[in-house]
Amino acid sequence: MAKTETRVVTAHVPVRLAEKVDQLADRLERSRGWIMKQALSSWIAQEEERDRLTHEALADVDAARVIDHQTVQAWAASLSTDEPLPTPR
Repeated sequence: MAKTETRVVTAHVPVRLAEKVDQLADRLERSRGWIMKQALSSWIAQEEERDRLTHEALADVDAARVIDHQTVQAWAASLSTDEPLPTPR
């Protein structure tokens, strides 16, 4: 199996955050590095998804695939009634 290239990345973090990383590492019986890789990978995936969704939403706006504010407000207000409006589409 080929070895993955790595690079050290350093960051100053608050002591309390570093202590939490240490506690997680101890509890999970993993290294600090493993915890940090998991956290960074998850954060990057989340940010990439947020970026994708933002571009998708902007494309919807450009294509005029939008629901006007008043329609959404009326729908939201109806949710607490006995006969809520259908979800706007």
